[in-house]
Amino acid sequence: MLKAMTLSTSKVRLEPLSQAHLSQLQQVGQAEELWRWVPSRYCQSQEVLQTWFEQTAQFDPQEQVVFAIIDAQTNQVAGNTRIFRLDTHNLQAEIGHTFIGLDWQRSHINTHAKYLLLQHAFETLGLVRIEFQTHEQNHKSRSAVARLGAHFEGIHLKNRKLPDGGFRNTARFSIIDDMWPDIKQRLESWL
Repeated sequence: MLKAMTLSTSKVRLEPLSQAHLSQLQQVGQAEELWRWVPSRYCQSQEVLQTWFEQTAQFDPQEQVVFAIIDAQTNQVAGNTRIFRLDTHNLQAEIGHTFIGLDWQRSHINTHAKYLLLQHAFETLGLVRIEFQTHEQNHKSRSAVARLGAHFEGIHLKNRKLPDGGFRNTARFSIIDDMWPDIKQRLESWL
């Protein structure tokens, strides 16, 4: 089971997403370009965000925990991320549904957030595999995942139906426990 807890480095805090984060999260999520590759634009209004928070972000705490990404220097919400699809039998989960506000993109935020999530997954939860998925055409996201050291596993064709009725091809990456010590060392050198 995923336990909601705060994870932190000197520059980033991941706090379990709460009602108190929603106002800042909604403001950070206003930029259209953040949602180009995401089927659900849940920050479009306070009402939509509240519904998403109640129905999606709080979905089954045995399988997921959603975090607000906090810039420790400013104490501002910079976006959100999650560990989800926890499979306790096969000791694996997915990290994703991450969005980071434009003001924090290409900064330290994503590196610190992913480091914290990976460290928690491998060292606290004892998982052996973490998966990342993104739209095949989302090259920015694919580059960010590859930069972490994740292994590209391939393109899964038409594996997700989109709101417009079309289908998305998904680029899938993974990091396994055997890879974690080297990836951890590299990430820590960047922190």
